[in-house]
Amino acid sequence: MASWRKLEAQAPELAALARQFFDAFSHKTLATLRRDGSPRISGTEVAFADGDLWLGSMWRSMKARDLQRDPRFALHSGSQNPPAWTGDAKLAGRVEEVTDPELIAVIKGEGAPEGPSHLFRAAITELVIVRLGEPADHIVIEAWHEGRGLSRRERR
Repeated sequence: MASWRKLEAQAPELAALARQFFDAFSHKTLATLRRDGSPRISGTEVAFADGDLWLGSMWRSMKARDLQRDPRFALHSGSQNPPAWTGDAKLAGRVEEVTDPELIAVIKGEGAPEGPSHLFRAAITELVIVRLGEPADHIVIEAWHEGRGLSRRERR
């Protein structure tokens, strides 16, 4: 599975566009799997740091417990309402929980809330961007999938 740095190296233009969509909104939508296998949607914030994508969580939250039990996830960047919508990004993969206090402090940075929390490093298996084409009379779907590389489709 790919770190964010590896994805940037393999698909630099797609990764840069994805960063624009992910950076446009503070809150993203995270999908995890409940104990029974059904999906759970949670709001979350992410950080791009040290060549990786990081997901944080309040201590013992349901999303943290979901990720500890089953590390698969999907993340949506958020998007504007039409007619301002120009596109959005989605990615999926697996996470690994990081428990090293020094690394957690570096990734969380100054001004982070005190107290225990969870931090997960994402390993990415796919990245998809859906956006308006130029001219804005069609949709462009660009994707990177681990082991398959880049693809592009247009829909009118």
